[in-house]
Amino acid sequence: MTKLPSPSDPIDGRAVRRCDVLVIGGGPAGSTLATLLARQGRSVTVIEKAHHPRFHIGESLLPANVSLFDDLGVRAEVEAIGMPKWGVEFVSQDHAHRSYLEFGDALDKSMPYAWQVRRADLDEILFRNAANAGAVALEGHRARGVEFDSDGANVEIESDDGARQTWRCRYVVDATGRDTLLANKFKSKQKHPDHASSALYGHFRNARRLEGKQEGNITILWFAHGWFWFIPLADGTTSVGAVAWPHYMKSRKKPVLEFFRDTIAMCPELADRLKDAELVDDLVHATGNYSYTGSHCTGERYAMLGDAFAFIDPVFSSGVYLAMQSAYAALPLVEASLDKHPSSCTVERAAFERFMRAGPKEFSWFIFRVTNPTMREFFMAPANPLRMQEALLTVLAGDIYSSTRFRGPLNAFKSLYWLVSLAHPLRTWKAWRRRQHNLRDVEVAAA
Repeated sequence: MTKLPSPSDPIDGRAVRRCDVLVIGGGPAGSTLATLLARQGRSVTVIEKAHHPRFHIGESLLPANVSLFDDLGVRAEVEAIGMPKWGVEFVSQDHAHRSYLEFGDALDKSMPYAWQVRRADLDEILFRNAANAGAVALEGHRARGVEFDSDGANVEIESDDGARQTWRCRYVVDATGRDTLLANKFKSKQKHPDHASSALYGHFRNARRLEGKQEGNITILWFAHGWFWFIPLADGTTSVGAVAWPHYMKSRKKPVLEFFRDTIAMCPELADRLKDAELVDDLVHATGNYSYTGSHCTGERYAMLGDAFAFIDPVFSSGVYLAMQSAYAALPLVEASLDKHPSSCTVERAAFERFMRAGPKEFSWFIFRVTNPTMREFFMAPANPLRMQEALLTVLAGDIYSSTRFRGPLNAFKSLYWLVSLAHPLRTWKAWRRRQHNLRDVEVAAA
C-alpha cells in the first residue's frame, strides 16, 4: 500500500488534507464502500453535505438487502428501526379483488422479508458504521469542485461555516445520488429515453393499514395517471406517494398540497385508507422528471455509485439495494486502482461498467410496463406455470446477483407477456400511444 504524504504537506503552498479514497456522499452507497475500504486499513474519508439524520425518500427495502446488512454488521440496528415487510399488495380500480405476493414464495425461500425504514435513520446507521470501521466521516461538508491529474485529484470542499479546504486523494468515489456530481462535470448524464415520471409524496398519521403479518407490506395502487405507493413505517406514520406521467403533473393549476389531495381522490381505495389520516405538517414533497442514465460510470481515478450514475423509478423499491450492491461491486476496482496503476485496470473498469447497467436493466423491463394493462393483469392474477411467479418474486426480492436460477422462468414470463399483448392488439396499441405521448411531453418540456 502506497504511503501517503503527511496531511501538512502543501500543494502549491497551501496546506491540504489527504486520503487514499475520498467518497463524496454519505448515503447507503458511499457509507457502504467507505466501511469496506476502512476494514482493509485503507485511508478513506466519506463526506456528507447534510447532517445525519437528514430526510431522504426511498423507504422500502428488499429482502436481498438483508445479507448486506449482515455483512456490514448492522442488521440488528436496521431491524430495530424497521417495519417488517413480507410482501406486496397490488390494488387496481379495474378489479374488485386485491392481489398479494410474498417474497417467501420466490425461488430462494431463505429471504422472506425486508423492512420499511425511515431513510434518515437507516442512512445514519450506515454512516456511523463507516466511522466505527475506521473511515473519517465528515458531515456538513460539500464538494464544490474536482480536478483530476495523472496522480490523483484535488477536491475543493466547503463546510457549513463557509470555510474551504483542499483534499488530495488518489481516487474519487461519487456517491452523491441525484446530485450526480461527476456526471454533471463530465456532461455524461442523459434523460432516460424510455421512461419519464414525476412524484408527489408526504407522510400521514393514522392511515388504515393491512392487518396482522401484512401490516408492513408495501401497497402499489394504480390510478388513471400512474400509481401510488403506500409504505407503513414503524413509528406509526405511512409514506404515500403518487408517481405520474409528467403531462399530468404539468396540469397542476393549484397549490401542490391541494393538487396532492385531488390526486389521492382519484384512487378510491387509497382515499378510503386515508380518510381519517392527517398529513404530517401539511408537507408535500415534489420532484420533477427523475429518470436518467449515463454514458459511463468509471474513469482512471473515479467511479460513480448508485444513483450518481443512473436512476429510473421507485416502483420496485430497488434504490437502496442497487446503491449498496454498487459499493460491493466497486470494491475490486478501487482496490486495483490503488494497488496498481489505474491505467492498467481496464478489466476491472469494464466489469464495473457492466455491473452498473445490469441491475437497473433487470428492474427496468418491469418498470417500463408497470402501467401497461397487460402487466397489470399479470400482477392482479398471479399464476405459477413453469415457476414464472417464483421468478418474478425473485426479481422483486432483489435476488438478481446470486446463483439462483431464475433466468429461464423469467424469460417464460416475458414471452407470455408478449403473447398476451399480441392477442390484444388494440389495448396494446393504445398503451403504446399513451407512452409515446408522455415521452414527447418530456422532450417538449426539455426543449
